[in-house]
Amino acid sequence: MGQQQLLLLVLGIVIVGIAVVAGIQAFSEGKERADRDAVVSDAMRVISDVQAWKLKPSAFGGGADATGFEGVSFAKLGLPDSTGGMYQTSSGCIGLTAGDEAELDLRLRPAGVTCSESAPQFATVTVKGTRTSDIEWKYEGEDEN
Repeated sequence: MGQQQLLLLVLGIVIVGIAVVAGIQAFSEGKERADRDAVVSDAMRVISDVQAWKLKPSAFGGGADATGFEGVSFAKLGLPDSTGGMYQTSSGCIGLTAGDEAELDLRLRPAGVTCSESAPQFATVTVKGTRTSDIEWKYEGEDEN
């Protein structure tokens, strides 16, 4: 009878240990996903601000007269440029590249990485105009269509 109780005790401890490890792993994955979702939400706000800037006449500080998204910056959107072309939030970093073309690229980086051009990113957003259909999302690891 003693061996049977000892076996059940060991089995119970093993099951509880596995459950704790699985719980910690699930929590870590959920936190990472939540951080990425928060950066995506911040990016949507920046995209909305960029599109509003593009529709606003230049007399009011907008870019309606500009070719494409040329001249847009975080400062013109009223956002702090915290690290050389990067907007840093508590959930990650957003990089902005606007050239002479009619496109604007945002590069999204999750929290926990440095806000630099060489830091890994998990998504790129291309804005080609002021409509919702002018926004294209590309996540790292996703095949080209």
